[in-house]
Amino acid sequence: MNNLALEAILNEFLKPNLIKDYCPNGLQVEGKPEIKKIVTGVTASQALVDAAIEQGADAVLVHHGYFWRGEPEPIRGMKYRRIKALVENGINLYAYHLPLDVHPDVGNNAQLARLLGIDECGGLEDGNPRSVAVWGELPEPLSASEFASLLEKKLGRRPLFIDGGQKGQIKRVGWCTGGGQDYIDLAASKGMDAFVSGEVSERTTFSAREQGLHYFGAGHHATERYGIKALGEWLSEHHQMDVTFIDIYNPV
Repeated sequence: MNNLALEAILNEFLKPNLIKDYCPNGLQVEGKPEIKKIVTGVTASQALVDAAIEQGADAVLVHHGYFWRGEPEPIRGMKYRRIKALVENGINLYAYHLPLDVHPDVGNNAQLARLLGIDECGGLEDGNPRSVAVWGELPEPLSASEFASLLEKKLGRRPLFIDGGQKGQIKRVGWCTGGGQDYIDLAASKGMDAFVSGEVSERTTFSAREQGLHYFGAGHHATERYGIKALGEWLSEHHQMDVTFIDIYNPV
């Protein structure tokens, strides 16, 4: 498939034009025009780029790419080495950030809900059909320890738990994968019993305790492995692309 045709397919499916983001979405580094093999991963680290070269990939498709708002603009050091490796090997780099978080099928939020068995009910942001933070309900109420165990079993890591002082069980859950910890206040205002995100900030502790909801920090990488993997599987199924997901370990 032509590299620009692949970008058009991904843009049509993920609709990045409908959401304001912190980085460019789509083809970030242009490589060879013909794509036969794609490697997917969470972040376009040097380790993932090296793995793609070893696999003989023509393209790398990630959730976290390059050229973030506010980062230094010169292409030097770590950024230079990564881009140099892509260019020298003719590898195209595609990245989709918030459009992948919010997609109703392959998105990180949707995939996490399926993994945990949560019935997704809607967005936490009123009037926003592409809300970055969402909420849903567990089929059966769980205690905080039972919900922590569920997260550990499904994600392969023990979550950070901040006790909100509730006496009841968890039924209504709000979540935002990755660095979505500051949506905890919105979740509290919507009457959630618990909130899950990938990262945690110092202020998150007091928001949870003072607003009476449990908080679970489940890991940025751990909560965002599943969207990019699902996107690759969609490309394989619907467009007959050769796609390999490579999970570069990240404890954060």
